Formats: sequence, C-alpha cells, structure tokens
Amino acid sequence: MNMPESEARALLAALLNGDLPDGDGRFGPFGGRFAPETLMPALSRLERKAREFFANNDACRALNEERRAWIGRPTPLTSALGLERAWGAEVWIKREDLAHTGAHKINNALGQAHLALRLGASRVVAETGAGQHGVASAAACARAGLPCTVYMGALDMERQAPNVQRMRQLGAEVVAVDKGDRTLRAATDEAFRAWVSDPEGVYYLLGSAVGPHPYPWLVRELQKVIGEEAREQFAEAAGGLPDAVFACVGGGSNAIGLFHAFLGDEAVAIFGVEAGGTGPGEGQNAASLGAGKPGVLHGSYSMLLYDDDGQIVETASISAGLDYPGVGPEHALLQAIGRVEYLSASDDQALEALAECCRLEGILPALEPAHALFAARQWARQNPGKRILIGLSGRGDKDMPTLTRHLT
Repeated sequence: MNMPESEARALLAALLNGDLPDGDGRFGPFGGRFAPETLMPALSRLERKAREFFANNDACRALNEERRAWIGRPTPLTSALGLERAWGAEVWIKREDLAHTGAHKINNALGQAHLALRLGASRVVAETGAGQHGVASAAACARAGLPCTVYMGALDMERQAPNVQRMRQLGAEVVAVDKGDRTLRAATDEAFRAWVSDPEGVYYLLGSAVGPHPYPWLVRELQKVIGEEAREQFAEAAGGLPDAVFACVGGGSNAIGLFHAFLGDEAVAIFGVEAGGTGPGEGQNAASLGAGKPGVLHGSYSMLLYDDDGQIVETASISAGLDYPGVGPEHALLQAIGRVEYLSASDDQALEALAECCRLEGILPALEPAHALFAARQWARQNPGKRILIGLSGRGDKDMPTLTRHLT
C-alpha cells in the first residue's frame, strides 16, 4: 500500500508525537478493534487501566525495579568483533537473549501480569508459537501469583519441546491445539475463545504487537524499553547512532520495541526481516508484509496472507516464532509510509547466519533473530564500514531439536 509523501510525513509526525494510535485504535489505515461485542467492555477497561498505569509514577517505578531485579535489565549491547571482521562493518548486538527466560517476551509478560492484577483477573490465558512468550507468561504469572494456561499448536509443541517442559515447570497448564495449521495462528484462535468465554475473570496476555486495540499499542509500550536502552548504549559505546537497525518480524513485538526509539532519526535506516521459508509461493513462507494484502485477523486490520477466496493460508517457517500469517498494524503503517523497509530471509539463510554467529561470536541465537543476522550481513557487504545494530531477540536453546535435525 503506497501513499502520497505528504500523507506519509504527516502520519510519521503523528506517530512520533504520540497521536497514533488514534481514538479508534488506528495507525493510519491499519489497526482498529474488530472483536465480538462481549469483548468490547474488556478491551475498553484494559485500555483505561493501561493508560492509568503508565501515568502512575509509583506503578512505573515498581515495574522498572522488577525489570532490573528480576528480568536483569538493562540487557547488554555487545560489540560483535567476529562478525565485524567477517562482514567489513561495525556490528553491535542488543542482547535480549540475556533477559530472564531467554528472550524479549518477558518485558511484555511482566507488564501485562501487573495489569491483570489491577484488573482483578482470576486467571491468565496466553498463546505461544516458539514457546518464549509461553515461558515468559508462565514465569510472570508465577511471580504475580496468577494461574496461567498457555495454548500452543501441536506442531510447535513438537519442535519446541524444551520450552513446553519449561512452561510446565513454571506452573502453567499447556494446552495442545490440534486444529487448523497447528501453529501460532491456531493457538491464538483458542486463546481468544477462552477469553470470550469469560472476559471478566480471564485476562488474555497477548504476546505480540497484534490483535485488537489496545494490544498493539500496549505491547509496544512495554517493549520500547529495548530501543530506548539500545539507543543510549550505542551513543555511549560508539559515539553516535547506528547507520542501520535490523530486527526479525513475525507479529513484530521485538522489532517495534527496538525500532521505536529510532523512528525520528532520518539518518538511521531501519529494516524488518520476515520469514522467507522455503520459497515465494503461497504456503511456502510467512512474509505478510512482503507477500500479503490488507485484511482483518485476530481483531486488527493489517497485512495478511490469504488466498483469492479470502481464506488465511498456511504459513511455513523453520522458526516457530515467525510462523504467523499476519503482522502488527504499526509495522504495516511503517511499511506504507516508507520509514521501515521489510525484507525476508529463507530457512536456509537463517540456518547459515545462526551457524556463523555461533562460530564467530560464541553466541547461539534463536532461529527468529537469525533471519535478521542474515539480512544485516547482506546489507553490510553492500555498505562497507557502516555501523549496524541488530536486535537479538532470543537465545537458541529452544531450537536445539530443530537444529539437530538440520545442522547435523
């Protein structure tokens, strides 16, 4: 979706001024609140409580202390000297893999667990693909003293078995979803059904920057700590700002969290990297921004993968966390106004980048950020000597069953 330059600039200015999402939950043409009437009061209550929370200095201080003492924030910014020598560029990595539970997901889960308590919820439901949001939700709910049920596609449970065991150890009930594509979309469907059945007593701890308003905004607000930290750390360590910023994009929470702090810096190029899967054909990838069309999924109007009959197509990616046929509405806007460029990396390219990072840096990244590593390498070779910041959204321990099959 292309738009006139004047309109694009106006929308970017509105975003930077905090005027988006608007009163209808819209990021320009995207977003909104497409949900059953039974959920509208719960969504309105969530938005009201969330805005009260962010305006409450004592509540924010308490959350920041939990981030420091329990999550381990700020996470480090690492100079990747091995990749630097191999790529011919200055490479820095924002280490969300070193946060408690091993990924950026804990930032959002902890904040929403605090909100669930303020809303008087009796239990929490969540969805998960790669399992990292499920683990984060289980941990955050254990910390808050809330029962937690995590819905996970049966296929994802097979390829992310270590995280299934971690969720159960942390006290969560893990429900296998054996319907539909048996991945993240099916798990999200089931979590929504559980919420609709009891919108007063159940809190839906949504894991990415998707869904009906206020979730895309709320998740961004809880994840933007990544970019705020990275911007300050980069300026201190490197004496300025990066020339380019890269992050992987499925639903897009880690990426929007990293990107948000740099959107107003015109000299900083920003790249989101989707799952190219095994090819460009229908059902071969999960590149919603690269190959999708506007439509409504899970309560939001954004870019989706669907066929000529309007049916959501099954996606394919070696990374369970990117295996989703939609994307957050703020990413759809950023693509439409030209502020962020969205690329893709294939399964094989992600595996190649993962192996290189292990060999040269002694860091095992998750398969999801391995997509961003590959795209960053390609850009570095075309732009020698530039300074690159990469969001390493999680560690690869969870991917060992998949890596064992593909790399041995």
